[in-house]
Amino acid sequence: QVQVVESGGGLVQAGGSLRLSCTASGLTFRNHAMGWFRQAPGKEREVVSCISFTGVGAWNADSVKGRFFVSRDNAKNILYLQMNTLKPDDTAMYYCAAGSGTGGGCSGWPNVQRDFGYWGQGTQVTVSS
Repeated sequence: QVQVVESGGGLVQAGGSLRLSCTASGLTFRNHAMGWFRQAPGKEREVVSCISFTGVGAWNADSVKGRFFVSRDNAKNILYLQMNTLKPDDTAMYYCAAGSGTGGGCSGWPNVQRDFGYWGQGTQVTVSS
């Protein structure tokens, strides 16, 4: 059984930083693309970042480029999202997800949600102004 668990969310002032972490068990982590998604109240879920199974390729949504950085440590089976210069508009529930199959998962960027089948419960990020 695959389990995806996010951590690291919280309340932060605008301009501050947070680092989210995600672990995935029940699958061979290093063989799956991983992604970060977010959903704000009243809005649809959107992709934030996607990283290939090797970690060589990484993509970020335009709204977070230059501020958010996705990375992974395949030796420790951990995915990270470093979020800097946070804005109130970044307030959302942040979800980590693993690609449904091995290998690709980010190749359809930015339309990648359909390629991610294993989802965590989310971690709340709230940015105050």
